[in-house]
Amino acid sequence: MRFGAVVRDIILVIVVALVITFVLKTFLIRPFFIPSDSMNNTLQVGDRVVVSLLTPGVVPLARGDVIVFEDPGGWLPPSSTANGGAPDLTSVLSFLGLTAPVDDSHLIKRVIGLPGDTVACCTAAGRVTVNGTPLVEPYVVIPPGQTRASSSSFSVTVPSGSLWVMGDNRYDSADSAYRYHEHDASYFVPIDDVVGRAMVINWPVGRWAYLDDYPSTFARVNHPQPRIEPQG
Repeated sequence: MRFGAVVRDIILVIVVALVITFVLKTFLIRPFFIPSDSMNNTLQVGDRVVVSLLTPGVVPLARGDVIVFEDPGGWLPPSSTANGGAPDLTSVLSFLGLTAPVDDSHLIKRVIGLPGDTVACCTAAGRVTVNGTPLVEPYVVIPPGQTRASSSSFSVTVPSGSLWVMGDNRYDSADSAYRYHEHDASYFVPIDDVVGRAMVINWPVGRWAYLDDYPSTFARVNHPQPRIEPQG
């Protein structure tokens, strides 16, 4: 009788823990796996990050945030790993939020432009500007022999409800600038596609770190000027 009570208590604890984990994963936080080099050196292939689902719903988005978002359409190649069979242990643990899925339908980039911002590249010194303010971006990887913060030249005004995002590894990132250069109409990311803000690297242990949004980089950026519609 005693043994049965112990087993019952263990099962109850496991069930409660799984329910709490599922609720956290659904409403508060979610793990993600980094599949590419586009955010080097901030994020490396194989890193796991914890994403806050409170952004952008409860906490507003800010320039500099590292965000996870759904593919806006055609940013990622068709999946070659789709499996219609029964779920394995990894997929079950991922569903419960106990491990980060190797996800082929989401991307992770840094927010550079908010709705209404004019983002351009580059100044004579090779810097990206937001609303005319040149950015000092310590997180950007620039290959030897290059001086520009982006290989692409552009000047765009971010429409309402959208974002301009760029990878930290600018010369190896299929981001908004790359899409613009390739004449892809989907170079803006709808805010509705944002899953959340990546907060920390939680795996591997040796790379535990908070993901900085570099507020000093964007501190001098002015709010966009309101548009004045022509009078009829």
